[in-house]
Amino acid sequence: MIILTGGAGFIGSCVLRALNDAGRADVLIVDSLRSGTKWKNLVGKKFVDLLSKEQFRSVITGDAFEFDVDAVIHLGACSSTTESDADYLYDNNYLYSIDVAEFAIGKNARFIYASSAATYGDGSLGYSDASVDLRPLNMYGFSKHLFDNWIRESELTDSCVGLKLFNVFGPNEEHKGDMRSMVAKAFDQIQDTGGVQLFASNDDAYADGGQMRDFIYVKDVVNVIMSLLGRPDVNGIYNLGTGKARTWNDLVKAVSKSMKKRPKITYIDMPDQVKGQYQNFTQADMTRFANVLPDVSFTSLEDAVSDYVGQHLMQNRATY
Repeated sequence: MIILTGGAGFIGSCVLRALNDAGRADVLIVDSLRSGTKWKNLVGKKFVDLLSKEQFRSVITGDAFEFDVDAVIHLGACSSTTESDADYLYDNNYLYSIDVAEFAIGKNARFIYASSAATYGDGSLGYSDASVDLRPLNMYGFSKHLFDNWIRESELTDSCVGLKLFNVFGPNEEHKGDMRSMVAKAFDQIQDTGGVQLFASNDDAYADGGQMRDFIYVKDVVNVIMSLLGRPDVNGIYNLGTGKARTWNDLVKAVSKSMKKRPKITYIDMPDQVKGQYQNFTQADMTRFANVLPDVSFTSLEDAVSDYVGQHLMQNRATY
């Protein structure tokens, strides 16, 4: 059995699709569907059961899980960078992750988990995944940093894999609402108004729309996770981006081209609550990753956006 936390969510449901395509239907999903549209990500996919986080946590901490487990892919977390309930993030993203990790280790299962580039804060200390002295800008990033450090301090970096995800975009993110990628938001804005609004720069070093991010397609993330399932010899905490930062202007141009529209961009003032935690530049240092998985390649921003827009967003937001 494979346990997939966050299995109905954005990245998790795409991993479920890949697992099914690889012939694995013995997947236990840990997630909560609630009243939104997340359930649509599970349509047409195979899995053995769906447990809430609370149900799963009760079972594993009570030592009542009797099934053999090949792997635990832990993608379940609150990923909102604006979440203000620090106690909730501490429990959900840190303490719960410890419970899941200890369960996986106790079952001798392959453990792969999602960390985040938000751990790097404003990037002034660089983006090396060998760094441990980091200064996250928000509680979400701090909760992820705490768990990375717990893995290191527990001397588990030789027996599991953590992936510091950069700006992931792609199908199955519709349920995320305001936390959807800018690709999805730009698509909607172009359809509704013919143009896209971007934040004006708050730093003289960057032009308006010239702020840069390391955008990575969710299908590439899934390919890496699937590769790691078959590579128990590869362990540690690694960045997962493309290693090539691109501007927001580049992203809007790619979306516009995929929609056969001329790009039209309006720059608006950045909200005060965002200014203090805004990253003007992110770019994954992929050196260590390339050393252990040298054959992995990543889709260009333009090709990834073209696939997402053409095969999903313009096809009634078809899931993957």
